[in-house]
Amino acid sequence: MKQYLTIDEWSIIEEGFRPEYNRISESVFSLGNGRMGQRANFEETYTGETLQGNYVAGVYYPDKTRVGWWKNGYPEYFAKVLNAANWIGIDVQLDGETLDLHHCQVLEFRRELNMREGWLERTFTAQLPSGKQVRVVAKRFTSIVDDEVGAIKYCLTPLNFSGTITFMPFVDVDVMNADSNYDEKFWNEVQKEAKGLEGYVTAETKKTAFHVCTGQKVKVTVDGEEVSVDASNTERAKYVASTFTVSANQDQDVVVYKIAANLSSENHPKEQLLAKTKEVIAQAYAKGFNQLLLEQIDAWAAKWEESDIIIEGDASAQQGIRFNIFQLNQTYTGEDERLNIGPKGFTGEKYGGSTYWDTEAYCLPFYLATADQQVARNLLVYRYKHLQKAIENAEKLGFTNGAALYPMVTINGEECHNEWEITFEEIHRNGAIAHAIYDYIRYTGDDAYLAEYGVEVLVGISRFWAQRVNWSAAKNQYVMLGVTGPNEYENNVNNNWYTSTIATWTLEYTLKALKHVQETNPARYQELVSVLNLDEAKETAQWQHVIDHMFYAEDKDLGIFLQQDGFLDKEQTLVKDLPAEDRPLNQKWSWDRILRSVFIKQADVLQGIYLFEDRYDLETIRRNYDFYEPRTVHESSLSPCVHSILAAKLGDEERAYEFYLRTARLDLDDYNNDTEDGCHTTSMAGTWMSVVQGFGGMRVRDNQLHFNPFIPAGWSSYSFKIRFRGHLLKVKVTNEGVEIENQHIQPLALTIFDQPQTIEANGKVQLAHKVA
Repeated sequence: MKQYLTIDEWSIIEEGFRPEYNRISESVFSLGNGRMGQRANFEETYTGETLQGNYVAGVYYPDKTRVGWWKNGYPEYFAKVLNAANWIGIDVQLDGETLDLHHCQVLEFRRELNMREGWLERTFTAQLPSGKQVRVVAKRFTSIVDDEVGAIKYCLTPLNFSGTITFMPFVDVDVMNADSNYDEKFWNEVQKEAKGLEGYVTAETKKTAFHVCTGQKVKVTVDGEEVSVDASNTERAKYVASTFTVSANQDQDVVVYKIAANLSSENHPKEQLLAKTKEVIAQAYAKGFNQLLLEQIDAWAAKWEESDIIIEGDASAQQGIRFNIFQLNQTYTGEDERLNIGPKGFTGEKYGGSTYWDTEAYCLPFYLATADQQVARNLLVYRYKHLQKAIENAEKLGFTNGAALYPMVTINGEECHNEWEITFEEIHRNGAIAHAIYDYIRYTGDDAYLAEYGVEVLVGISRFWAQRVNWSAAKNQYVMLGVTGPNEYENNVNNNWYTSTIATWTLEYTLKALKHVQETNPARYQELVSVLNLDEAKETAQWQHVIDHMFYAEDKDLGIFLQQDGFLDKEQTLVKDLPAEDRPLNQKWSWDRILRSVFIKQADVLQGIYLFEDRYDLETIRRNYDFYEPRTVHESSLSPCVHSILAAKLGDEERAYEFYLRTARLDLDDYNNDTEDGCHTTSMAGTWMSVVQGFGGMRVRDNQLHFNPFIPAGWSSYSFKIRFRGHLLKVKVTNEGVEIENQHIQPLALTIFDQPQTIEANGKVQLAHKVA
């Protein structure tokens, strides 16, 4: 764990330059706007340790899968969101000497990500090998108002000399992904042009033929006055630059303003891309950096007004939750149903920037409560539009009759994960997608979604589950063989409790969904029966038979559900007995040793109890929690939030807070020693869940909100806002009790501390905490 960042409630701040942590900081200080994003790389030359990263949403390359032995059904490629054009670059020379912090004495250094207003600023004073000293203040942002635009203000001041300063702002598409197979580059140049202080490069991805045009336009001021400069242009393969020299006196501020844009053929016709990029840049340039920044500040203020969580009395916890909310809002806006949420967002290229089950299991609740209903609906529609691909994925593995297996990793609906134990076995992802439909309808009341889209997806998934189980004559029950649960530290296991549980739950829910559509929209039901070629009696009877005869691994003596068959055969060592130098296991142990150990990456059983908690009494939950948590190393970023929520339900406030802080500060403190590859964006939604569902005790039951809040020790209050079925509520919890305000023109019935309440239009209710 690394704690080198300053605790501040609204900013992430790094004081002092630590080259050994630079890649971590590049992840943490990343910027994005849902359409594009980039890591916190330096504008000027930096030859030290860095991971270059600029990304354009929806643009990917199918990098051929590298395996030793090919297997039938194996995905042919691993989809990668590409490292795209470097649009932030501004090389600098002082009297011919290159400014490069790797070869300078860094006298002062400060980096700040202002989350309230949505900008990144880096300030440093450096002494070059010649002895020249300069001060630089570089500020930039990716606009959430004009989401194809980025803007930079780069101010350089000579401190102990007067001389010539040469700037070279550039656009460079001659880039590659760090994990590129065989060091292949994925972009071909289409066209480029540069004239004076303006330049454009259009490039095409190999194989997928996406076009992206990246452009820049620059202006220069000296001591606040715009100056005319004579710029020469450099053009080489996939690169354009404008080079100009400014004479500057000691203590004189020279500012380079750079307006850039990234436009994709996903959103504009290819033949119009260059012209449209010029138009977008001209409009942004006319506004100017300051106006663009003011619009950015106002737009972020509106986002925070609805999605902020305010914690009083714990600055570390406050910083953590805001950082998570900020990154989520930077990553996905919901305006484009073709897009989804990659595990690293726009902060790194690990995992390919593709869609995982994390979206449905973790991110959906955040967007349900903090954004317009259409945003969450678009996440479901994304999967609906990939249904045919999911059916094709299942067919490759031998499934028939419209059975659908959604991919573990995807960009366009095709499976593109390149590890067999995940690709073929981690099939629980199907259940997460089914549960997301249920979760969306439960929260919004949008039952019409079932008839419109939901039933088709549910039937496809249920057909898969019905074929994936097999009848065991020995057990006289159905079993689920050869799977990997959410706990990826156990592969190819039999009767994984979580997978079996979510499979039969899906079958149950599909039967209910079919009945609902039949009763409420009989014409659409008959249409679905025809489109799906559904044998109403035979198929549904088979599903019910699976539901009634499924085998679930458990130990009745301990009163716990078993992760899978034979789990208790493992040596039952506890995490507290692990030497510190052995952690994290995935970086210190062989995979063989991990698989044979009892240690859990994330507890499958607790994941299932979290999703279906109303099925289990409190003591059942407690027994399973107390058994599995001491064996869990939490080396999945998705693990701590579930433990926090369940601990809160059990009244274990200390552990609820401990796990909340771990998930909230996972990247800020680099808990798992892997933030340098990018932040854990999808698990950040779990931080929000830890507060709202954990501390706030929020649930939806019988079409009503329920709250059962407590306040962690040391906090004086916390508050959050949620949307629910057209209402906007503000919930504030103090040491005395809870206050809920209904910021809507209609009253709302809900339950607080198990007591039915009605909050009048624009009214509020207050209740004291329950006495234990």
